[in-house]
Amino acid sequence: MFIHLGGDEVILSKDVVAILNYDSNDETTTEQLLSSYNQKNVVEIGEDVTKSVVVTVDKIYLSPISSLTLKRRAQAVEGFDDYSEDALEEDDVDMDS
Repeated sequence: MFIHLGGDEVILSKDVVAILNYDSNDETTTEQLLSSYNQKNVVEIGEDVTKSVVVTVDKIYLSPISSLTLKRRAQAVEGFDDYSEDALEEDDVDMDS
């Protein structure tokens, strides 16, 4: 499934490695992380204030959406996948009845 990160950015939920809070008061850790990545692999979403950092297998996204909201979206996606598989098994009904 997909997770909307803001703007036009949507990623596959299976590619997410971490969702981190971006604290503008303590940029040291974030700056170290970003400096270890090639700048072409860092995607800044929109011009709004960055609230979270989403690390995927191949890129880092700076998102204007809070890390808590993104976490909830990721969990909702996982829950939907689990529910839909269970529902398919339970609702397998003979249509001729």
